[in-house]
Amino acid sequence: MLSTRVAVSDVAERVRDRLREEQIDPTRERERALQVARSEIHRHNDRALARGSGVIEDEAESVAQVLASVAGFGALEPYLADESIEEIWINAPDRIFAARDGRAMRLPLALTEDEVRSIVERMLNATGRRVDLSQPFVDACAS
Repeated sequence: MLSTRVAVSDVAERVRDRLREEQIDPTRERERALQVARSEIHRHNDRALARGSGVIEDEAESVAQVLASVAGFGALEPYLADESIEEIWINAPDRIFAARDGRAMRLPLALTEDEVRSIVERMLNATGRRVDLSQPFVDACAS
């Protein structure tokens, strides 16, 4: 049986594909992106029920996670929205830190390498900076 996280990740991939296919910018057309995400979650649940596998129970939370994945910064989104957090840095997919009140703390997150790559690409696209072997570190701000 698929875990909810894996199911939501699969749904996010299908949503990402549909948004590209239908040329929907989720940052500008939030309502249309919401409709696509809901539709894909319903589609997933219909298939899961037919196969007798696990369904996504919390639709609202899953839609938020899918949209954070395709239009935002995924699992980092709640930390980026937290005004008390001053800085976030990713040392490895399972070593993510934040500064609050000048003190570093390790976040209870473990991302996949693909999730890190996607988040970094989205952040860097907004800043015009890059990261590669010649520049393995980057300091960027996502607004």
